[in-house]
Amino acid sequence: MSILFEELSMFPIITGRKIRNAIIGCGRISKNHFGSIEKHSDNMELAAVCDNNLEILTAYADQYKVPAYKNLTELLAESDCDLVTICTPSGLHPQMVIEAARAGKHVMTEKPMATRWQDGLDMIHACDEAGRHLFVIKQNRRNATLQLLKRAVDEKRFGKIYMVHLNVFWTRPQAYYDSAKWRGTWEMDGGAFMNQASHYVDLLEWLIGPIADVQAMTGTLARDIEVEDTGVLNVRWRNGALGSMAVTMLTYPKNLEGSITIIGEKGTVRVGGVAVNEIQLWDFAEPREYDITVKDASYATTSVYGFGHPLYYKNVIDVLRGEAEPETDGREGLKSLEVLIAAYRSARDNRTISLPLEY
Repeated sequence: MSILFEELSMFPIITGRKIRNAIIGCGRISKNHFGSIEKHSDNMELAAVCDNNLEILTAYADQYKVPAYKNLTELLAESDCDLVTICTPSGLHPQMVIEAARAGKHVMTEKPMATRWQDGLDMIHACDEAGRHLFVIKQNRRNATLQLLKRAVDEKRFGKIYMVHLNVFWTRPQAYYDSAKWRGTWEMDGGAFMNQASHYVDLLEWLIGPIADVQAMTGTLARDIEVEDTGVLNVRWRNGALGSMAVTMLTYPKNLEGSITIIGEKGTVRVGGVAVNEIQLWDFAEPREYDITVKDASYATTSVYGFGHPLYYKNVIDVLRGEAEPETDGREGLKSLEVLIAAYRSARDNRTISLPLEY
């Protein structure tokens, strides 16, 4: 099967050995990647680490006994890695993805894939030209709670969906933004929608379908940053459903809620908790056998990242082995970037933005 897949695919397949993954950027999210590599140690190994902070770089290189590089160009010139995983500030993703692809590496990038629309298009084009995979991480899709919700939507248990609402009520103090110069900037970070709530914006299209129109208002109400710390978004889907999203990084005194509610003709579901980790309401006109598993899908957490990274890595490994299609490739990642850019344009120009942004 793998041989046939390789003959039909534009992408090279890795078999007979472990996939070699290099981590670029050793900040807070990188721990999820180091842990995922360890969990998949039968199929993947850490090939190298890269960071411009020498102290952090040395610590990880010593811990995992792998080569250390101060910049991506040096790593690409010397490392025999198959896959480069980008965990740097969002504004650096495009140039790093393009450079890695042109060096013949598959690339996995954290969210958002870019902070500008054209950059996202350029990343996809570069990987297509190089014949290399571009994976955009959307690990929240792998949460057990959201997997059940996705199943219910796909099975059309809601009937016609009328309304959808999402809340992201978290907190990021000024000290968080002051911890690095790039935080809270348009070029390198993006605001509450693009950074912290990016995975929730992703749910709008993944669960409900293509979006027709967006209207947004944003504000920088308390933090000394370029971008928004608070915003609201109205959405009209092509299927007629209406929805909204409220996001703030000013919740007192700590992260309060990350939730989604779907109201339909034959069902209502609310998934809440601090990070869509609790199914709080599951009510359908027609029961199914798997409804008894709903209570077991909820889990306690204090982390807004969830536990989806190892599950996401499983798909990446299967794809690189020639045994699966990507769950979220560059084009899938572009869908949420499109909504984000549309929201920012709407807020800036005080008007409704219709999708797609371009044909």
